[in-house]
Amino acid sequence: MPAFPLLLALAACAPAEQASAPALGTRQQTMINPVVHFEIPVEDLDRAVRFYEEVFGYRLRRETVDGYPMAFFPRADGGAGASGALAKGDVYKPAKAGPLLYFDVADIDETLARATAQGATVLYPKKDIGEAGYVAEIEDSEGNRMALSAPRG
Repeated sequence: MPAFPLLLALAACAPAEQASAPALGTRQQTMINPVVHFEIPVEDLDRAVRFYEEVFGYRLRRETVDGYPMAFFPRADGGAGASGALAKGDVYKPAKAGPLLYFDVADIDETLARATAQGATVLYPKKDIGEAGYVAEIEDSEGNRMALSAPRG
């Protein structure tokens, strides 16, 4: 079993004081969710946009940033969590190794069904992690490992 789902479950059960501990350094800041943006490497932006829109039901917004074609996930300023983009270019290489992003979904079973219908491979089947809910991992259309997280009930 990958260690991260277990860590995720433990972190979800941690007291609020631990989750909002001040950042290290000379400035004391309280950060609940310090990650503000992510970029998912893709080889074929059209294929990846189709995959993510079909699996998660989002509409992605295309833009070129610093010469790189990207497709941005929705973003709610002031909302919890982070948003990001699919990104294509010479510096973006899809991989199963490296950081693992968890997408919050309402129903893991339905999301896994949509993902496999779009050609995804299930890397880690749905796992009950107690009070924190459920997790699973898939390989997306580009070869990246992505995780799903859903609450109980």
